[in-house]
Amino acid sequence: MTFKLGLTGSIGMGKSTTAALFAEEGCAVWDADAAVHRLYGEGGAAVPLIAALFPSAIEDGSVSRDRLRKIIDKDASTLAHIEEIVHPLVAQDRQDFLDSTDADIAVLDIPLLFETGAEAAMDAVVCVDIPPEEQERRVLARGTMSAAQFAQIRARQMPNAEKAARSDYVIVTDTVEHARAQVQTVVQQIREKLRHA
Repeated sequence: MTFKLGLTGSIGMGKSTTAALFAEEGCAVWDADAAVHRLYGEGGAAVPLIAALFPSAIEDGSVSRDRLRKIIDKDASTLAHIEEIVHPLVAQDRQDFLDSTDADIAVLDIPLLFETGAEAAMDAVVCVDIPPEEQERRVLARGTMSAAQFAQIRARQMPNAEKAARSDYVIVTDTVEHARAQVQTVVQQIREKLRHA
């Protein structure tokens, strides 16, 4: 039996780094964002479905995230239609991953875990956390979005303090060494539980 560990946290909190640390400990890792990239890519399952509703979102046989963002910016109600298409496909991709892994722990990296109700399918949830000012500094340092765009994304996500409060484990990602030590503790605790199950 594979233990399903949901990994969540708001933008810029260090989720990708933490997922890589879990992989170092021998956990299988599935990434919701990577699944969306596959679904949006050429030949991806989301392409014909999105093309039927928003033909202008398609570029060179794949879904253009930039074009999709512009469509959503013009009419926020389109986001719900896109989510109706994408969420079931992502859930199927996740299930296919779980069906194919023989790892004892599968880490499911899902940014909107609580927002989409995916926590119900997990055996436990771990949330990454840092202070909001450090979060903002990290995101803006990437140079991929403005402070206004960041504020918009943060406003759409559940506050990280609430995610942390609802999680079984919290990993503070102030340094990689500190995060690694916490990941090792979480993995040890889960493996201990599995041994006695």
